Amino acid sequence: MENESIQAAAPELQKYNKTEEEEKKIILREYRALLRSLKESLKKGDRAMLRHAFEMSAEAHKDMRRKSGEPYILHPLAVARIVVEDIGLGVTSAICALLHDTVEDTEITLEDISREFNTQIAKIIDGLTKISNVVDLKANTTVQAENFRKILLTLADDPRVILIKLADRLHNMRTLEGMNREKQLKISSETTYIYSPLAHRLGLYEIKSELEDLALKYTQPDIYREIAQGLKETKRERSRYINEFIRPLKEELAANGFEFEIYGRPKAINSIWNKMRKKHVTFEEVYDIFAIRIILKSSPEREKEDCWKVYSIITNFYHPSPERLRDWISVPKGNGYEALHTTVMGPGGRWVEVQIRTERMNEIAEKGLAAHWKYKEGAPTAQESKLDSFLKHLREILNNPDTDTIDFIQDFKLDLFTEEIYIYTPKGDMRVLPKGATALDFAFDIHTELGRRCIGAKVNHKLVPLSHPLVSGDQVEVISSSKQNPSDDWLQFLITAKAKSSVKSYLKEDKRRIAEDGKEALRRKFEHLKVPVSPHNINELLQYFKKPSSLDLFYGIAVGSIDLKELKNFVVHGDKLQHAYKEIKQDTRNAHSEDDPVKQKTGKPAELIIFGESSDKILYKLAQCCQPIPGDNVFGFVTTGEGLKIHRNDCPNAAQLLANFGHRIVRTKWAKNKEISFLTGVRIVGLDDVGVIQKITNVISGELRLNMRSISIDTKDGIFEGTIMIYVHDREELNNFCNKLGALEGITTIERLESTEEV
Repeated sequence: MENESIQAAAPELQKYNKTEEEEKKIILREYRALLRSLKESLKKGDRAMLRHAFEMSAEAHKDMRRKSGEPYILHPLAVARIVVEDIGLGVTSAICALLHDTVEDTEITLEDISREFNTQIAKIIDGLTKISNVVDLKANTTVQAENFRKILLTLADDPRVILIKLADRLHNMRTLEGMNREKQLKISSETTYIYSPLAHRLGLYEIKSELEDLALKYTQPDIYREIAQGLKETKRERSRYINEFIRPLKEELAANGFEFEIYGRPKAINSIWNKMRKKHVTFEEVYDIFAIRIILKSSPEREKEDCWKVYSIITNFYHPSPERLRDWISVPKGNGYEALHTTVMGPGGRWVEVQIRTERMNEIAEKGLAAHWKYKEGAPTAQESKLDSFLKHLREILNNPDTDTIDFIQDFKLDLFTEEIYIYTPKGDMRVLPKGATALDFAFDIHTELGRRCIGAKVNHKLVPLSHPLVSGDQVEVISSSKQNPSDDWLQFLITAKAKSSVKSYLKEDKRRIAEDGKEALRRKFEHLKVPVSPHNINELLQYFKKPSSLDLFYGIAVGSIDLKELKNFVVHGDKLQHAYKEIKQDTRNAHSEDDPVKQKTGKPAELIIFGESSDKILYKLAQCCQPIPGDNVFGFVTTGEGLKIHRNDCPNAAQLLANFGHRIVRTKWAKNKEISFLTGVRIVGLDDVGVIQKITNVISGELRLNMRSISIDTKDGIFEGTIMIYVHDREELNNFCNKLGALEGITTIERLESTEEV
């Protein structure tokens, strides 16, 4: 039967009203469930140590409650159960999960934990404590980037730290209902920005899917509810179809002597939403909202053979799509995932995805890194070497002192989440790179020094430039020269974090050398003016020349882009420089200070009315990347040069802004104002027909009396595609417009443009 557990459909939190006796029963029940999960792996002394950790945590948190009102101890218990049941870790990790918040939130110290348990447990909890402040809403950008880097450092050092942190984040996401809207958005955005890609890279597909679904639930609740409702309504029809599809396969597999499990399950809500967005279709038009999974009981030496036999049986009944075959058995993914995926034409002309894997492969698919370690005994396996090389690669990047920037996190995310390609050296060794990687990325992957000296490459024996994009199966020979050095242009086409980090490190060092000359020139100029090279004076110049750091200032002086003759515009007060015509400007670092015009106007920094009475006092811009209109869920972002910008919560840039620049986010809401119109756009697709433009313009000008800025229609082979730019007062007016267009005969697709820049 179909597994219909819709991930992330956590129940709404009820008002908490449990008695002390009821609470004790719930806590004891959760602890016993944890014990049952560990039953098979408990060794002598483990039970007593686990009990001690539980009692220690319960005592430390006895006066603490969660936002929902429940006792705090239920959180570490839940995290411990996720660590054991969903990730497959053992007693040590369960103990660490029980104690993971004690050092940060209570009077217990690392020395106490080391004394009561052992140094290994204390070290893991130390790692968890160091990365716990990632969700600090007030942290500035540099601190947050550094925190993300610490997460990755702990992953390279002891991966159990990040696995427990992922469990902690999962339970926090499951219980996010009690948080205020601002924190829900912030935590959800961080989850999609860093935790979900990490879960993906570590092979924790179930956790990754649930994290993404829960993030969607809070960032775009309407879409989440619509898809969840759609899955619920189509459950009966889906179950009937799945039973019809698998009936002949079950009989044939059993006749061939296979021991197996076969079932259908719906895909994650976020996955379905991505398909709808990517293919511009409605929920009803997504054909592959479920997948058939076949899990075989097979011995290690027969696994590959058995999977291909099952594939052969399936294609005897259903025609496969050749371009949709994915063989991750011969070449596993970089996170160890192994399976055969095929898409076949099922009954009624519907495409159906079928996943074939063994019990071992299934455990690795669901429990990722932890299961990978379980199978380490014996000869090294493909997934072992890949995961180990990933951790080694991670250590290499993080050893660079310049990797604490937002750029690094963005680059590294690409490595985490991108599809993979398989490239071969001249000797036939295989290297795994992200899709889109270039010949230069390959050179850096072999060795940093080879990358820095690379001048070209031969791909399949043909000479290509450094920027040449590689595809799976390419054989690459790197050509290098001792006279070559990295250049700034390389960053335009490099893809991998390792390569980018190495080039940036080299360029920064080179920039420092050049900047020394500029620093010396400035020192001489200051000496002439009889003022010291003090932080105040440097800061004055940074603000005047609009440079982000002293390094950029010195470099600009050295290369001549900054002219020190402009110092004539400054006056000297004692030992301090000050611009003669200096205007007091609002700095983003003071966005929440007493001088904040937003705060003065609204009386509180947490909420801002964009339009209405305050529109004459607060300067704002609507972000071009998402073009918000009244009725959209939005947030304000204080930029460095353009004041306040308003973004939609589902803006393509929202996750990065909310995750990395929490201190610059201002809560916003619309005030009703029917006097102001906003430019927005829709994309329409339909059947080409005489008079289609007249029908559309009749709706715009005749029925709705909207002001249209432009309309563009292009036809090809009986299909037309077009964009319409109109002015509306709010989202309700836009929705009404879309509904009216959708009712016209021949129009098949209507969707809102993400940005007016698309036109």
